[in-house]
Amino acid sequence: MQLIKNKAVTQDDWTFVADDEALTSDYNIVSLTRWKKERDLLVEQSGHLGLRLESDVIIEDIADDLAKFQLLELFFPVFTDGRAFTHARLLRSRFGFTGDIRVSGDFMRDQVFYLNRVGVSSFVLNDQDNAQQVIQSMDDFSVDYQQSVA
Repeated sequence: MQLIKNKAVTQDDWTFVADDEALTSDYNIVSLTRWKKERDLLVEQSGHLGLRLESDVIIEDIADDLAKFQLLELFFPVFTDGRAFTHARLLRSRFGFTGDIRVSGDFMRDQVFYLNRVGVSSFVLNDQDNAQQVIQSMDDFSVDYQQSVA
């Protein structure tokens, strides 16, 4: 899968590690369930740590741990589930997260412009997406009606 970060196609060094698998690289993304069970071990063993958040997460529940992560991945189960927009905005504006906020899953190219405005900095593209077209869609609009955290 292709990765767009800061409006450019780039190499993805991060690996999502399932809850029952050993950490395999220096850049590991784990689930919230695993984080809650193995917090101390993960901080000790992982060089760079990322956290995958499902749409039903309550951001306030992980706010105290945000400094431990270099990457937060917001997973779209379906493109009609817009909670990742709110999560990204809260992470940037209320909780001051400065690391990489990534989206993955079932999001659409039409949503990328707005995701970028609420603070998403990288996008894991589905195989059918054209990376250059997705990057161009980040500049679809020249006039904004609302403030951006980007």
